[in-house]
Amino acid sequence: MFQQAVLAVQDEKDFAEVNKALENVFAPQQVERFLRSVQRNKLRVREFEKVLAAGLLGAGTRGVYELLGNSDRGQIRERYLRSTEKVDPALRRKYLKLYAYY
Repeated sequence: MFQQAVLAVQDEKDFAEVNKALENVFAPQQVERFLRSVQRNKLRVREFEKVLAAGLLGAGTRGVYELLGNSDRGQIRERYLRSTEKVDPALRRKYLKLYAYY
């Protein structure tokens, strides 16, 4: 059975800050606001780099993310993508175009 390797976080302070930004954006009371902002910016929700560049994860999040090493960045991208998939199915249906691949 496949088991994903556990990578140690290199920069815990900055990693925690970016992770907190993700938790805030995907909190149940905030996630619809986030999805609306993604829609207004004409982005797809899975386009992490573009969402980050647009400032939709918080004003300073991009700068802190860029300070992280490659493995920490990869872990943040994975957390982001997992969080997009955990959004309530009703909201995902409402914002289907954001989730669609085309």
